[in-house]
Amino acid sequence: MTEQTALPDEAAVRAALRQVIDPEVGVNIVDLGLIYEIDSRPERCLVEMTMTSPACPLGAMIVDEVKAALAPLLPASCPADVRLVWDPPWDPSMMSEDSRQHFGW
Repeated sequence: MTEQTALPDEAAVRAALRQVIDPEVGVNIVDLGLIYEIDSRPERCLVEMTMTSPACPLGAMIVDEVKAALAPLLPASCPADVRLVWDPPWDPSMMSEDSRQHFGW
């Protein structure tokens, strides 16, 4: 396998993050509205995200899954910098329309 050298754009990062499913609700973290910012630079790929609740017991596991989903996209010299943020607080209006319909909202 050859090492990837080009940085992924935001669309590629979002596509990779759609593989990460919130196990409590069974929907990917992008469509849940948990991804707040994506910023790819040569020195790091920043992803700011939140959880549906600060009390989410699976937060660390989901962050690890985000890093694992991004690893194949990033050059070895560009680590994934995944940060949990709580402002603004998540609410269901941040979900995609398809996700809201999935839950009947």
